[in-house]
Amino acid sequence: MYTKILVPTDGSGMSDQAVTAAIAFARACGASIVALSVVEPYSLVGTEGPMTLDLNAELNQLQLAARQNVDRVAQQAQAAGLACDTVTSYSAMPHDEIIQVAQQKQCDLIFMASHGKRGMGRLVTGSVTQNVLAHSTIPVLVLRPQVVHRSAATPAPASP
Repeated sequence: MYTKILVPTDGSGMSDQAVTAAIAFARACGASIVALSVVEPYSLVGTEGPMTLDLNAELNQLQLAARQNVDRVAQQAQAAGLACDTVTSYSAMPHDEIIQVAQQKQCDLIFMASHGKRGMGRLVTGSVTQNVLAHSTIPVLVLRPQVVHRSAATPAPASP
């Protein structure tokens, strides 16, 4: 069915859940994993005047975090007996980078979380996941957060 699955990760809790699910899915399909973490440039605007900032140090920290994200995926994949390739990149358009890496690595599925660390930024630029869904030419499987539904007849858990 699928032979190579791209798994973008930003290290968020939701992304970690998607990684776990993607590895289980890949194992069931007999597929390998390509783990991707995209470092996004960001602007820092101070409300109280200019800020002194070591941009090289900040970029190094972001790149280190990206490397740690994909290394964690690789460790989990290898523990499940799966081959895993890792990619870190730098892009202002993470959705384009996800699609481009999927094409370059000849992936036949992208498996990703519905949202990650971007928070309020998605209101301005749109969701990375929504953009991947809109522009990808290969299938995209999106893991959404689990919502606990309770009927009106079921009382809420008692608090201490």
